Amino acid sequence: MTVLTIAAEGGKADIAKPLHGLGAGVFEVALPFRGDAFRVVYAVRFGDEVWVVHAFQKRSTRGIKTSQHEIEVIKNRLQRVEEMVR
Repeated sequence: MTVLTIAAEGGKADIAKPLHGLGAGVFEVALPFRGDAFRVVYAVRFGDEVWVVHAFQKRSTRGIKTSQHEIEVIKNRLQRVEEMVR
């Protein structure tokens, strides 16, 4: 089963981690691929729907922290989704 399928069925995959500072229901998944690191951020706080709000390649060579630029993109997209589902 994929991470998003598990989320759509009301669960949380072991590899999905809460993305702190963005409120409840926002998760980040780290995916390694051919030596690179990729991230997918999804939200489950909008009723019964799962929204993928951002996917990106992690560029930092140090640490696991998500860059401030990526956090701002995620915040803006979460706000736009929230406005759409109201």
